[in-house]
Amino acid sequence: MSDLAGLRVAMIATDGVEQPELTEPKRALEEAGATVDVIAPKSGSIQAFHHHDKGDMIEVDRTLDEARPEDYGAVVLPGGALNADAIRRVPALQQFLVQMDRSGKPLAAICHAPWELISANIARGRTLTSYFTIQDDIRNAGANWVDEEVVVDGNLVTSRKPDDIPAFNREMVKLFSGAAVPA
Repeated sequence: MSDLAGLRVAMIATDGVEQPELTEPKRALEEAGATVDVIAPKSGSIQAFHHHDKGDMIEVDRTLDEARPEDYGAVVLPGGALNADAIRRVPALQQFLVQMDRSGKPLAAICHAPWELISANIARGRTLTSYFTIQDDIRNAGANWVDEEVVVDGNLVTSRKPDDIPAFNREMVKLFSGAAVPA
C-alpha cells in the first residue's frame, strides 16, 4: 500500500454509522501511515451499527465544532442510513466538506454517505456510486450515478456497500497518497 505518513484524515460520522464502513477504512489508512481522527457532532462516543443491529461504541477524537478543515489532508464519510441522514443536515459538516472540496483535498464516501455530498452541494456534475436506494437522490442532485463497486472522479472516491470495502480502501489509499506529506 501507499505510504500516507504525514497525512491527517478526518473521518466524520455520528450515531448510526455502519461499523465496518468506519473501522475497516480507518484501519487501512492507519496501516498505510495516516493519522485518522474520528469527528462527530458531539463528544464522547457514537453508536455504530451492523445494518439494523447495534454494534460497538466508537470513541470520538474531536467534535465538528473543534475540527478545522485546514488541519486535514483528506476526509472519509462512512455510511449507514441513520448516520448519513442525520449528519447531512449539520451545517458544520456541510461547511467542512465545502472547504475541503474547494481546496481540492480528497474525499471518500461509501454507501449512504453521498447524501452528505448532496447536502453540501458538491455532488452536481460528478460521477459517483452509492447504495442503490439513493441513486434517485444522486441523479436529482445533478450527479451521474453508476452501479460500480468503486468510482474515482477527480478528488472524490465512492463505493456502494460493505462488500465493496476492499476496492474502496484500495482506491481511497491510492487517491489519498497524492495528499500525503513527503517525509
